[in-house]
Amino acid sequence: MNPRYQNKNIAVLGAGLSGTAAALLLRSQDANVSVLDSATENKLPESTIKNLRDHGVRVISGPAAETNRDAYDLAVLSPGIDPDSTLAQNFSSRNIEMIGELELGWRFCEVPLVAITGTNGKTTTTELVAQMLNACGQRTVACGNIGKPLSEVVRDQSKFDVLTVEVSSFQLETIKTFRPQIAVWLNFAPDHLDRYASVAEYHKAKLRIFEYQTEKEFAVVNASDYLPQIEARRLTFSAYDDRADFRLADGSICFETTPVLRLADVKLRGSHNIENLMATLAVGHLRGLAFEQMAAPLCAYEPAPHRCEFVRTIAGVDYINDSKATNLDAAEKALQAQTKPVVLIAGGKDKGFDFQPLRDLVKEKAHTAILLGEMANRIADDWREATRCEIARSLADAVERARAAAKTGDVVLFSPGTSSFDMFKSYADRGDQFRRLVHALPK
Repeated sequence: MNPRYQNKNIAVLGAGLSGTAAALLLRSQDANVSVLDSATENKLPESTIKNLRDHGVRVISGPAAETNRDAYDLAVLSPGIDPDSTLAQNFSSRNIEMIGELELGWRFCEVPLVAITGTNGKTTTTELVAQMLNACGQRTVACGNIGKPLSEVVRDQSKFDVLTVEVSSFQLETIKTFRPQIAVWLNFAPDHLDRYASVAEYHKAKLRIFEYQTEKEFAVVNASDYLPQIEARRLTFSAYDDRADFRLADGSICFETTPVLRLADVKLRGSHNIENLMATLAVGHLRGLAFEQMAAPLCAYEPAPHRCEFVRTIAGVDYINDSKATNLDAAEKALQAQTKPVVLIAGGKDKGFDFQPLRDLVKEKAHTAILLGEMANRIADDWREATRCEIARSLADAVERARAAAKTGDVVLFSPGTSSFDMFKSYADRGDQFRRLVHALPK
């Protein structure tokens, strides 16, 4: 029992997975916990509400949550709740100490932690690291921004030797002591400008992963990205920079001058995935593993759904589901990886950036762009001189239009380049619907 939280009045903002995990962790420490969510109770999952109340957690929802003026010793913010939201401002305006769910979980963590961030590739790399460590005898679990929240995992951490945690900029905004043994910086590109006032502000939030590290910890960083001075000891990787510690040479990933992994032996493709593998090898090296040990589990890794996932071939046309491309950088990498003429399906939620930076690549790779969602007309304005653009009314309409436009030997690439929340529950829902629509097409 941690006396720091015992009998304290603590508010948890957000009733999603992270908020529920935080609330149950705090209840296990005999804290008096209230979960507050701006959604009305009928919009929240009934099973979640019951679970919280069965554990003695008070649930306050709707307008009552946003105006609640009870006294609290601490507020825990779920990553999906914007600090500028009415709900969060009701607490910060009263100078109530506020931390995030990631920070709360960290405060209970008793084993080493590997934290992985980056605009793209976080989930793939987190899964790669977890699969590799487990196969090499270091018990771990992929958690955090994927799978179970850290606050849930730490309640049963005795069965792990190390935790492998995907962390987002939203989670890093509210850390105060979070200090991973190994922090991984995969890459950086503009994103989330619907939440951040500028690219610089987003970059600053990401950089917080290194903020509390000392010279005793490690930072695995992309040599192609500019990073300020950090205290941790660096190990670098790059598919493009020959000066990096992990680099490419003669079809292999090399550590310094020694080949450690042949690209022909792995199932991942594209330069972005090569860098994900490099970062994973660097983590294993810092954890004391031999490269010979690491090769087999990395070669066995299967790409996750929605990440340049091959769906099927119809009449000589390949259909690829890259719904996980929720920003321009991810869509750019997917396009760059294509070696056949492309019919591109793109568009979705307006996240505050334009698609002009992809114009030249689209002109080179795609003979047709099928555009949908909030961004459709704006993307068409950016790309009209680069390729033929069509506006689709729905994803089903987009798939039909792509089928009509594609010729034998083409690729239909579904790589939206932005978020899904204007039309779908999530990128996974969006990708699942695309897959179903493609499988429903006649041969």
